Amino acid sequence: MKSAFRVIANKISVWTGSASVFLGAILVVAVWASTGPIFDFSDTWQLVINTGTTIITFLMVFLIQNTQNRDGKAVQLKLDELIRATKGARSTYVGLEDMSDDDLSALDKEFKLLSQTPGAIRAINKLHAKIEEERASRRGLRDAAARLLHRDHDNEKTK
Repeated sequence: MKSAFRVIANKISVWTGSASVFLGAILVVAVWASTGPIFDFSDTWQLVINTGTTIITFLMVFLIQNTQNRDGKAVQLKLDELIRATKGARSTYVGLEDMSDDDLSALDKEFKLLSQTPGAIRAINKLHAKIEEERASRRGLRDAAARLLHRDHDNEKTK
């Protein structure tokens, strides 16, 4: 059901966002307006356009919301992947959309402060690089120690 709705909503969103549908809507309004004198601009004549546009608007709200939710989630996932894959990026920024307004405000202030002091940004980037170098060095030492232990273990078996 969800998959069918997603497919249908996507197709309708693409279709209703096209120039031809927009021109069709203009044509409907023009025809309706031109029939006003024929129907003496009656209440029923006005009710036709009001009811039609209200129903279409009501349905479109759900389609637009569905499309926006899906697009927003896709963008967030792409940004999260970029953060994860970028050397020196702070992984704490993954999932910011779930933070409270106060936390987002504090983070915004931090970024504004950083942007006012370019030297601080360079210092933070250098610090991140040093941390990554240290991690790589420690990984290398751990790997070397593991190889030595493995070799000693193999030597014990052959004795």
